[in-house]
Formats: sequence, C-alpha cells, structure tokens
Amino acid sequence: MPKVEQKQVIINGIKEHLNGASSVVLVDYRGLTVAQDTELRKNLRQAGVTYKVFKNTMMRFAFEGSDFAQLDAHLEGPSAAAISYEDATAGARILKEASKTMPKLEFKAGVVDGTYYDANGIMKIASIPSKNELLSKLLGSFQAPMASFARVVKAVADKAAEQGVDTAAQLAVEKPAEVAETAEVSAE
Repeated sequence: MPKVEQKQVIINGIKEHLNGASSVVLVDYRGLTVAQDTELRKNLRQAGVTYKVFKNTMMRFAFEGSDFAQLDAHLEGPSAAAISYEDATAGARILKEASKTMPKLEFKAGVVDGTYYDANGIMKIASIPSKNELLSKLLGSFQAPMASFARVVKAVADKAAEQGVDTAAQLAVEKPAEVAETAEVSAE
C-alpha cells in the first residue's frame, strides 16, 4: 500500500474517533512514566473518553473542516487527544485531576461543544461537575422544598387528629392560628 493511502487510512481513523465527539482536549504528555500513562488511559477509558496519540500532521488533516480545526495552532510537539462523547467535560476533568499527581502533563487547548478554549480556559472547563452531578444537585434542590412541605402537611394533619377534627382543612377553618403555629414549627 502506498504511503499516501496509509496516511489516508490513519486520517480516516482519526475522523471516526471525532465522529460524534462533544469535545477534544490536547495535552503534552512528555515526561510521563509508562505507569502514569497506563493509569491515565485507564481512568479516561472508564469515563468513556478516548485517549490517543497521533502525529500532529495526521490530526491537522483529520480536523480540517470541523470545529476541531481551531486546535491546529497547538499541534506542535508531542500531542495526545482526549476525545469525549457523552460528557463534554469528562476528558478535561480527568486530565486536570491527573495533572495533580503528574505535573508534567500539560494542557495545550481544547474544543468543547464547538467552542475553542486555550489551556487556562480548559482548566476552568475541567472544574465543571459532570452532567449527572449537576442533575443530582438540581433534583436535590427540588426535593428539599417538597420534603419540607410534606412535613408541614403531616404536622397539620397530626394536629387535626390530636384536636379530634375530621380533616386538616376543617382545623384550618376553625383554628387558623394553631395551623400557622404548627406549620412554622414544622418548617424549621
């Protein structure tokens, strides 16, 4: 197979990795030990992030015509690409965490959801929690007021039963001050 065709196969392989990618983060991996690189690859793989080392010229050709072409200026020296699919910040987050114990791992730049970020910008992106964490926090913030409301309703119903009244609504009509007091105590 001629060299041009071999290179085209590599470029097409890179394009396949980029297909459906929500982000690409470029790093300089010089100075990492084999053990560090193995650990990093394992952590990225567990998060569904593809981590590959390609020749810069091959990446440049593969990026051509896509949002990732904005990374061309950073394709100098050793470059590894962390390609995220579902969670756009996963690659950056794991690389940032790894850089705490692997100081030679350096961010170059990245593209997240079509937006270019330099090394400092990618570090900021890396601090964004995962989509699942954000959804959990959102649901938790919804749950707290509902739980509080449920406690108040239960306390009012208990008070109604204690007063010998058939319904909490009847208690609210007959003794609104007691219902308000019960609600305030329960809300705390």
